[in-house]
Amino acid sequence: MNPALLLARTLRTPGTIESLSASDWNALWAVARAEQLAGTLAHRVAGLPMPEAAARLVADAIASAEQGRTAALWEAEMARRALAGIDAPVVLLKGTAYTAAGLSPSMGRVIGDLDILVPRNAIDDVEAALLAAGWEWVKPDPYDDAYYRRWMHELPPLIHRDRDKMIDVHHTILPLTARIRPDAEALLADSVPLENGLRILNPQDMLCHAAAHLFADGDLAGGMRNLWDIHCMLGEFGVDGLAERSGHHGLSAAMARAVRQAVRLYGTDVPPEWRRQDAFDSLFHRRLTARDGWGRSTRKAVQLGFYIRSHWLRMPPVMLAQHLLTKWRKGHRPA
Repeated sequence: MNPALLLARTLRTPGTIESLSASDWNALWAVARAEQLAGTLAHRVAGLPMPEAAARLVADAIASAEQGRTAALWEAEMARRALAGIDAPVVLLKGTAYTAAGLSPSMGRVIGDLDILVPRNAIDDVEAALLAAGWEWVKPDPYDDAYYRRWMHELPPLIHRDRDKMIDVHHTILPLTARIRPDAEALLADSVPLENGLRILNPQDMLCHAAAHLFADGDLAGGMRNLWDIHCMLGEFGVDGLAERSGHHGLSAAMARAVRQAVRLYGTDVPPEWRRQDAFDSLFHRRLTARDGWGRSTRKAVQLGFYIRSHWLRMPPVMLAQHLLTKWRKGHRPA
């Protein structure tokens, strides 16, 4: 079995671990680590019969995920304090949002950077407040800095000088050059407050953001984890109002593909009208499952195609050519 499909099967039906061989276990953990799903897998299989070595890996992964959860919530609190004097909503995004709200995708989830969404007209004040509170620029290159500020949906990334934690400050959820322009004002206006004053997106917008990040912007790297987020949220929230909300944001196609891929990979339970496949779904599935038994990326031609596609979606052709040429001259190569 394809190792990525083995991981998907185990996440769907944890009891299947009882039939795994030693080589299956090795492949399962290698792919889970590569896809940043080790903590999620550990929570899914915890307490089931397994080899002693696997049980130790499960315990370690659960402990590591819990440590990451605590660190993520603390980083969100530090951002809240830094931005407390600014009269603008601060919306948590992605993994930190799931964790702060206690949503099902947070179980064992690896959380990287802190992502927040703020109004575009508050971006200068937010930047100044974070710099004053100890965050510093990651991108020293003038081209990268100018590119972010003029064309992207976020500030250049910042890292805290003491805690070594990064924050990405968004003012919308897709680049300004992208063909799709989600309604950032609606995302903010319809966000949901948490007890500490921070906010999260409403359920439909969380799903729209996850779909946009995976299918309307990125090259699907790490896509199994992001698709698991979508699978969990669909199970938690359902699809009521999702077609209308994704249509409002211009994300109908991305949302529909996200649901179909979740059904195909994880067996997500959705109504029949969300299950209709299109001619390209198999290609997306091949990209999502491009791992070998060591967790290494495979299907390099497919990956390169999706890398080019991700840039094609982000900007017009002439601008894309100029940008890729500039990055090539600076020595950047796709992974």
